[in-house]
Amino acid sequence: MSWFKRNKAGIQTATENKKEAPDGMWNKCPNCKKPLLNVEQVENKYVCHYCDYHIRIGSIAYFSILFDNNEFTELFPNLKAGDPLNFVDTKPYKDRLVDSQAKTGLNDALRSAVGKVDGQDLVIACMDFSFIGGSMGSVVGEKIARSIDYCIEHKLPFMLISKSGGARMMEAAFSLMQMAKTSAKLALLAQAKLPYICLLTDPTTGGVTASYAMLGDINIAEPGALIGFAGPRVIKETIKKDLPKGFQTSEFVLEHGFLDFIVDRRQLKQKISTFLKMVKG
Repeated sequence: MSWFKRNKAGIQTATENKKEAPDGMWNKCPNCKKPLLNVEQVENKYVCHYCDYHIRIGSIAYFSILFDNNEFTELFPNLKAGDPLNFVDTKPYKDRLVDSQAKTGLNDALRSAVGKVDGQDLVIACMDFSFIGGSMGSVVGEKIARSIDYCIEHKLPFMLISKSGGARMMEAAFSLMQMAKTSAKLALLAQAKLPYICLLTDPTTGGVTASYAMLGDINIAEPGALIGFAGPRVIKETIKKDLPKGFQTSEFVLEHGFLDFIVDRRQLKQKISTFLKMVKG
């Protein structure tokens, strides 16, 4: 059994002497599966060095990428969802909210902040997919509405970064009402002649796509993002036809006229800054 036993120390390290890499130091690209060092990910704006895949990130990362020196003031941070329907599926909605808040450190699926982008004031509302799939509930709609009011009061442009599975079913009609509410507020923003920038990231689906995500003065997206209303499986079963290759990717959506352009995350800040300067001029 000598082939089975470790007879001498050499190139191989004894099991008890192995050291584990600290958690969070490495990640794996979901697309090419190659290992990525976390520090290098941050420097490369969470884009894979090997295949340029745009890794899903949340509001904390987007704010650090866009705001100068990562300096900003968060708006309306203490808003939390209620449970008006006493909804229960596999667990009570109240418990699901508490669990999500504890797991993510967020109060809901959207954070809003004001800061400077290349020296220019901008309000950014960013959705977090880690909080119940980035679902749009009453708090998401209320934060967007209040952010728009803040923009109108202070005469500031508004940017919204979408990343969502759609409306939050646990709030039923309360969540669906946010589509009309936010669209009406955006009409007021347009009347005030203030620019509205939409950034669609992976994924942007459901009622979010059908409302505020596609109402920008410019609609832009990250490469390879899933953008649509219903999912491909539902559409295929409905129309009884095979879907085109790349259906519902940002490239497909751009080709069919629903986007203005696609921007690499590493050039995002520069593109936003250029647009703000154009509308000011």
